[in-house]
Amino acid sequence: MPDSSDYVVVGAGLAGAATAWQLAARGHQVTILERNVPASHDASSHGSARIFRYAYPDPFYTRAVQEAKALWDGLAVDSGSQLITPSGAADFGSERNPRLLAGVLAQAGIEHELLSAEEAMGRWPQIAFDTEVLWHPAAGVIDAETAVNAMVEQAVRHGARLLTGWPLQGLDRTAAGYRLRSATGETFDAGNVVISAGGWLPGLLGELSLPSGFLAGLPQITVRQEQAFHFRYRDHDGGPGSVADVGTSWPTFIHKRADIQVYGLPGGRDAGFAGQKVAEYNGGRLLPSAADQTGEVDPANRGRVVDYVRRFLPGLVPEPYAETTCLFTNTPNEDFIVDRVNNVTILSPCSGHGAKFAPLVGQWAADLATGDANVPLRFRTATAAVSSR
Repeated sequence: MPDSSDYVVVGAGLAGAATAWQLAARGHQVTILERNVPASHDASSHGSARIFRYAYPDPFYTRAVQEAKALWDGLAVDSGSQLITPSGAADFGSERNPRLLAGVLAQAGIEHELLSAEEAMGRWPQIAFDTEVLWHPAAGVIDAETAVNAMVEQAVRHGARLLTGWPLQGLDRTAAGYRLRSATGETFDAGNVVISAGGWLPGLLGELSLPSGFLAGLPQITVRQEQAFHFRYRDHDGGPGSVADVGTSWPTFIHKRADIQVYGLPGGRDAGFAGQKVAEYNGGRLLPSAADQTGEVDPANRGRVVDYVRRFLPGLVPEPYAETTCLFTNTPNEDFIVDRVNNVTILSPCSGHGAKFAPLVGQWAADLATGDANVPLRFRTATAAVSSR
């Protein structure tokens, strides 16, 4: 007979690990089925550098970051790990609207400053600001891989099991729930299933025995093979922008112009603590699914980012010393998917900004999987579509 569990979570990235942790902590029988290993390098939750920030034009997301931060703090205490390294964040550019962001932070009671470009360059001469700048010091850098492992460890501590090398191929309805099938011929039975498959989700949706109306109500999901580049800090003998000064002088940043949208952050362990991670937002090519990724960096994208560094980041050597590809799974309006039908929860904190919400997304998904409807309706478009018919 196949092995079984009351709850099966498919995928041990940030969202899946958070969901398993939340479910197991509530006393449920939980098994994690991971295609490769937790925080796998070819998925979306690997490495040491993701931006943690409060600045959003939509107050909903700013409030959600505040909720998530309390959960991050609790996880850090329970795991004994530093999960978020403070760095502060600078938001600027003609398409970023720093003044609007400042208004949202003011309403939420989050410390911030609105600086002129000249004032900002006085503080960070290694960055060439082209508009006024929103600065909020409570932002930082999430160590994604450490966070995934911490949440998996907490789940296991509460009784969950982790099975690696288990690539889901599909699932079938049974009298008692669902039978999951792996690409290698294994099966596993579950009463409830949470699918947190990241960039593999588009290729799996048709194999999950979901009602056609529910599938039709899900937002369009696209996958991009993004690129990130690491640029060395210039050595100014301990001055702004130097390796010695990196802890205080290099913030995370988001810069949105009409011609390009770029983000950057201290690369940490991924960059050997020697450089800044810089990437063009949604600058990679579209993929049918994560299964189609090549891991090859697009020379044109590299050229655009190098040109950007030359123009706007004088504190960096404009030649990448390391580069990598990663996956962004997107919805059209950048909202997440946290929806459920027939004891199957579909979970996708999409669009390149979900990492900071991981513990809260896991809480929402666990609530939904256990029958609590306390999930923001904006993330349940498929349920709304079915209900309106």
